[in-house]
Amino acid sequence: MPRLSEVIAELDALWPPERAEVWDAVGTVCGDPGAEIDRVLFAVDPVRPVADEARALGAQLIVTHHPLYLRGTTTVAASTFKGRVVHELIKHDIALHVAHTNADTADPGVSDALAAALDLRVTGPLVPDPTDTAGSRGLGRICELDRPESLRDFAARAAARLPATAQGIRLAGDPDTVVRRVAVSGGSGDSLFDAVRAAGVDAFLTADLRHHPASEAVQHSPLGLVDAAHWATEWPWCEQAAAQLDALSDRHGWDLRVHVSKLVTDPWTTHHSSGAPN
Repeated sequence: MPRLSEVIAELDALWPPERAEVWDAVGTVCGDPGAEIDRVLFAVDPVRPVADEARALGAQLIVTHHPLYLRGTTTVAASTFKGRVVHELIKHDIALHVAHTNADTADPGVSDALAAALDLRVTGPLVPDPTDTAGSRGLGRICELDRPESLRDFAARAAARLPATAQGIRLAGDPDTVVRRVAVSGGSGDSLFDAVRAAGVDAFLTADLRHHPASEAVQHSPLGLVDAAHWATEWPWCEQAAAQLDALSDRHGWDLRVHVSKLVTDPWTTHHSSGAPN
């Protein structure tokens, strides 16, 4: 049975913390390096229900994509919801490790998992990592479809392949536009429009698209926009990352039991539409 420090060393090799953005907070949040690990849970969000799930599973390590503390804190008091998570984890000897932007740009990374969920063929990164001489790392991915389809059908593909959320899938642009090449980026993607336009793709699948950037994007060009829930675009990474750790466990003879949380931690719970505006 490996120790936490051994497992973390392998996770850091997959997603080196030095490749995270300077504003990010990645790495181990809590956990005893000498503790033995035999069960690991992957999830998008380090929230209380995920901590409870890990406890019920008997997991000694949670690996999440999103940080617990992104902007720092001066307290882990149990009277705060994040502090309560820390208390629960430590009380039950559960470690927490975060791979965020260092997993976004990895090869394979978050957007590779998103592309795989939609059966897209990745041809390269959308925003290449200038330090990667192989040209395979970077933010987002440029992909090709096996055969052309309408933007409407591509959005339906996303709705069918990604986990269901209250938001569902939003589409901007002509639904009948023919789609051959697409850009994908797990998580918030409206800062990437310049790179998307430069890539010459027919559509962009991402999350958290705001009104003004999306409006300007569709006025600027016939680019189709497919907007999914943030959580849904990043959840496929959990399955990809779990498979990577499984392979490492087999290689080292660790016999780890690796799980992926199926809890929907997207914050939106219902969706109502009033129809056409007045």
